Amino acid sequence: MQKFPMTAEGLNRLQEELRQLKAEERPAVIRAIAEARAHGDLSENAEYHAARERQSFIEGRIAELEGIIPSVEVIDPSRMSGDQVRFGAHVTVVDEETEDEKTYRIVGQYEADMKAGSISLSSPLAKALLGKKVGDSVEVPAPGGSRVYEIAAVRFG
Repeated sequence: MQKFPMTAEGLNRLQEELRQLKAEERPAVIRAIAEARAHGDLSENAEYHAARERQSFIEGRIAELEGIIPSVEVIDPSRMSGDQVRFGAHVTVVDEETEDEKTYRIVGQYEADMKAGSISLSSPLAKALLGKKVGDSVEVPAPGGSRVYEIAAVRFG
């Protein structure tokens, strides 16, 4: 069985999503389907078809989460230290061309959220950063051409 590294917060978010899908979303869509059925002819009933589509999405996501959660390996980054980039690290990088500074947290694939500054362990940037130290430069392939970043800081927790 493949294990998926994840922070405790990431696992909690997945467990909460699963709880919400089972306790709230699933019953709500079942009620919506029953209500739409009561309107008669199902072949031309847009509400019924929309509810069935939503039900399909919910059941698929429940199955996906039930497959992921038992395979999670929780890693506590707050117990780590040092200046080497590893899972859970908050890494500040400086684009050597534009001097833009950004901080990313390296997390598991199921908790990555670029808007929140979390990147997947399997992303090109994270792969380039792993094992490197403050002061190192890394080259990362990007759609517009390779980018070079210098690691300005690494922190855990």
